[in-house]
Amino acid sequence: MRSSSLLSGLGRVYIGLVLVFLYLPLVIMAAMSFNASPFYQLPFEGTTSWYAALASNEGLIASTLNSLQIAVLTTLIATTLGTAASLALFRSDFRGKRALQALLFPPIAIPWLISGTAMLIFFFGTGIGRGLHAILLGHVALALPYVIIVVSARLQTFPRELEDAAASLGASRWQTTRKVTLPAIAPGIVAGALFAFAVSFDQFVVSYFLATPGQTTLPVEIYAAIRKGFTPEINAVSTIVILFSMGLMLIVSRFFRFAGDR
Repeated sequence: MRSSSLLSGLGRVYIGLVLVFLYLPLVIMAAMSFNASPFYQLPFEGTTSWYAALASNEGLIASTLNSLQIAVLTTLIATTLGTAASLALFRSDFRGKRALQALLFPPIAIPWLISGTAMLIFFFGTGIGRGLHAILLGHVALALPYVIIVVSARLQTFPRELEDAAASLGASRWQTTRKVTLPAIAPGIVAGALFAFAVSFDQFVVSYFLATPGQTTLPVEIYAAIRKGFTPEINAVSTIVILFSMGLMLIVSRFFRFAGDR
């Protein structure tokens, strides 16, 4: 009994240390976005001047808008295509299906540096070139396997008998998909969409390779700003992004339970 209590206490301490390790740097970064000193000098003097400076930083604002635009489009495209592909794999049995499913994993395991280099060579060879359109294509290609894997995992718990029952009652394939299948796997679709958004918004390597001067995403712009000289405006925009991401997760979790029911 005593050893079990000791292990439970050590487990709580371990989890607490992990949470501190993950969140303490974010808390410090957010706090320093309100520090008057650009060199993080103490004592702390509160100010919102870096947020005011961010409002006039056209480079950071433009890159943030580019990242949001690309992430939203990537989410919509990858979620639509990934859900359709998952349904096709779930409903159909054909030669090479196992091999096709297995091929979804290597793009996730391949380092993004190699993927970015391959995309750069391919896009130049096919005439697609570089720019925001190329970044969008690259992000969709990276996010698609995540969506397919997450939605397919949700479909594994979906009873096929529901679709058979709907068909026996006269429902078409589209009606069955829209009114039976999609509502049942909605948490998986939303989880896949969140993966796609996170992969796109956070992507640096592919964006760096495919971006053109004047058309960059937020991670590329932050990297360029750090090389020139760090500014607390980066802390300010990062804090806003963190609050936006956490708010989005809280809103989604309010309506969906990803472990099961809606």
